[in-house]
Amino acid sequence: MSVENLSVASSTAAKKGVVIIGAGLAGWHVIDAIRAKDTEVPITLITADSGDRYHKPMLTMAISQNKRASDLVRASGSEAANTAEVTLLANTQVTDIDPVSQTVQVRSTTQSDDTLTTIGYEKMVLAMGAHPIFPKSLPQDLVWHVNHIERFSQLQEKLAAGSQHVAIVGAGMVGTEIAEDLLKAGHKVTLIDLNDAPLSQMLPAKATARIAKAIESQGIQFLGGYQVSAVARVSDDDNNDSEDGEKLQVDYAPLSSDADNTDTQSLEPLIVDHVIASTGLTVDEQLPAAAGVEFDRRTGIVVDAATLRTNAANIYAIGDCMSINGVACRYVAPLRAQAATIADDILGHEHSGYDHKPPMIRLKNKAISVMVTGVPQAAGNWQVKTESDDELIMDLIDDNEAVSATVTIKAPAVPKA
Repeated sequence: MSVENLSVASSTAAKKGVVIIGAGLAGWHVIDAIRAKDTEVPITLITADSGDRYHKPMLTMAISQNKRASDLVRASGSEAANTAEVTLLANTQVTDIDPVSQTVQVRSTTQSDDTLTTIGYEKMVLAMGAHPIFPKSLPQDLVWHVNHIERFSQLQEKLAAGSQHVAIVGAGMVGTEIAEDLLKAGHKVTLIDLNDAPLSQMLPAKATARIAKAIESQGIQFLGGYQVSAVARVSDDDNNDSEDGEKLQVDYAPLSSDADNTDTQSLEPLIVDHVIASTGLTVDEQLPAAAGVEFDRRTGIVVDAATLRTNAANIYAIGDCMSINGVACRYVAPLRAQAATIADDILGHEHSGYDHKPPMIRLKNKAISVMVTGVPQAAGNWQVKTESDDELIMDLIDDNEAVSATVTIKAPAVPKA
């Protein structure tokens, strides 16, 4: 049952049951897992947005496919809530969590007053995800991110005006994927990163050099080893594509002061239509602090590896907001198994415990095939296993002489004439 009235929700939630905070992939996976085993336990889903179900990884591929936000939505929040028989509190902000009384305080973001409603829980799941990091040089009122369908929809509407110049700051997985997607959609793309090549936080230089060469061969301008120092709005009276004839000026400089002996004063700023930040994710500490759960500013909420319980009684965490053994869990593939473990634990079913296995990481770019297994990190003893013009395979060897990660890079297949 989809509920928008908080007073009705409060009386419904008086039965307590399970409260889930966050209606992304992680939150809905938990609902699916619980409902597969118990159709009766009350579930209340609290989300700051509409709660619509969509597959977030598709956002980095959707612009070139001309898919609108509505095309990516599998079911509206209300439809999904009705199907799963859960109470949905959409457009609702959680203001506090009391782990002693096992209650949460919420307020509707659609109402003008600040009236708070208290909702009780027997079990709680924190699935509120992570948020984009905006360095001071990337003001949020001028810079886009592609981490949520509503923001994606707004950017897509702007890009529909025709071919435009987009600067992407950050050449990790997401930034590199968005760069190719925008290029395929007919836009000019400049990709800027602190490192000399894309994916340099994850892979060794021999591997990342191939990725840089592949994306540059497509026509993407890559500025490696540069830091953006400022983004500001500038007037461009001759420009008809940007709203009100305005564009953005991106100032940047070499990260190293003596990089190639470059005179930073001679660097012409970029003049672009849009700037997208792809500079990593962080977890808001407000709710973890209120709930009294162990939390790391870098990786998120700390959970027990086998049960995904936090250190606070009856509170679990899943998805982008949580970490296992000090490593943030920000991939989609493990969510189903994580949700199944939480469901069994909440319902009191015997289970063998969650066995965390790092998922295979695939870069979605067509210009080059990149597959990574294990837990990669750029620094380390990477050894070449296979090397040719068409393929590079490298293993990361740990202190015990065991393979802890493998990267396989292949040139794309050339279509036969």
